[in-house]
Amino acid sequence: MLYRLLIVVCTTVLIAAAVLFYFHSETQLQPPASATIITREQASQRNPDAIENGIHLGTGLIVADGYREVINNCTQCHSASLVTQNRMDAKGWEATIRWMQETQNLWDLGKNKALIIDYLVTNYPVENKGRRVPLKDIEWYRLNQ
Repeated sequence: MLYRLLIVVCTTVLIAAAVLFYFHSETQLQPPASATIITREQASQRNPDAIENGIHLGTGLIVADGYREVINNCTQCHSASLVTQNRMDAKGWEATIRWMQETQNLWDLGKNKALIIDYLVTNYPVENKGRRVPLKDIEWYRLNQ
């Protein structure tokens, strides 16, 4: 008898918790009152060629010499984010372009190639991120086992 009562109480508590969680999460997902909600159709009607604060809104690229060539030649096959996240030097971009031409059917870029590489190297330079600095001047000791 006590066992059945315990099961009923636990089940009731779990159901109540699930209902509270559901309604609480619904309120958390609501946009702030100041947010502007637009439909997909409205978003598609916005000008993707607009520039705001030096950024091309359609791609997120920095507006500078060569950004149009990057849009015309690079974003035909993939997102601009894929381009800008790589951050290579000129030799790296040269090798990547050659690889895309040999294996991915990238067309001959002609005189645009130098302009594209210069744009990418200038505006998205190599970043030396990576691992933390190696530890130095550490006095190590052996743990007793």
